[in-house]
Amino acid sequence: MIVFTHNDCLKKFNGQNHPERKERLDSVINSLKSTSELEVNFKEAPLAKMNEIILVHPKAHIEKIFSNIPKEGLVGIEREPYADTLLCPDSRNAILRSCGAGIAAVDELMLHNERIFCATRPPGHHAETIRANGFCFINNIAVAARYLQKKYKIKKVAIIDFDVHHGNGTQEIFYNDKSVAYASSHEFPLFPGTGAESETGVGNIFNAPIKSGTSGIEFIQIFEKKILKPIDKFKPEVILISAGFDAHTRDPLANIELESTDYFKITKKIVELADMHSKGRIISFFEGGYDLQALSESAKEHLIALKK
Repeated sequence: MIVFTHNDCLKKFNGQNHPERKERLDSVINSLKSTSELEVNFKEAPLAKMNEIILVHPKAHIEKIFSNIPKEGLVGIEREPYADTLLCPDSRNAILRSCGAGIAAVDELMLHNERIFCATRPPGHHAETIRANGFCFINNIAVAARYLQKKYKIKKVAIIDFDVHHGNGTQEIFYNDKSVAYASSHEFPLFPGTGAESETGVGNIFNAPIKSGTSGIEFIQIFEKKILKPIDKFKPEVILISAGFDAHTRDPLANIELESTDYFKITKKIVELADMHSKGRIISFFEGGYDLQALSESAKEHLIALKK
């Protein structure tokens, strides 16, 4: 199992008491290092290059984000009421490493057919084409999908997103693109307010809104019917996962009742699909999850299920 990460991703600071903090990544890395059931090959995430990022985001948009990076303190780049997507002096390399991890993961996957987890921050699935929001600046998984298509001529990519928040950015980027299927399970209503079942794109968008208080058993039943079934019909050549662990019962930002072992079950079902249609090819991207114990346990369960 390969894990791409980098110390630069620990340097991004969002202020005291911000939920998206470096300890999230620390807890995941430490858990993976101490798990006897996993043999993890940690690799350094490279810096993404502009010619890779512009497969999704216009150059001017990215340059504008970077031009707002302060020499000291914090700068918010959103309007109220969600002015919590913040830039600090160390933001640039953290953002570029998070995107670069996905690029390097694609090359590793296609050359050696290794399963890969990108353990980086900031996350990416809320980043729209020309809008940073929800703690996200570059849509890392979207860039990886476009890179797969451009360099390796992959015709059908599936993105499965089980973060408790809807990936509005990923949906917006691929909303009119039949070559990419986006399937998201998420608490609804909840930030960012998108992800109704009626949002279907060109038949390539599959949303599964989940009610507050839903149990693990109910969640998995919905996930099988509304996420896995349409992806099975799509028959992707590669599966990418937006792996947020904030549907956990301990998470402070949401109200779904998953336990850590449920992430093993969910991941195993995705692996079965990948083995059937995608030559087992999967890359997983760390997204949300804001309780450190839940993160530590859930990421471990996710990777144990992913390993070959």
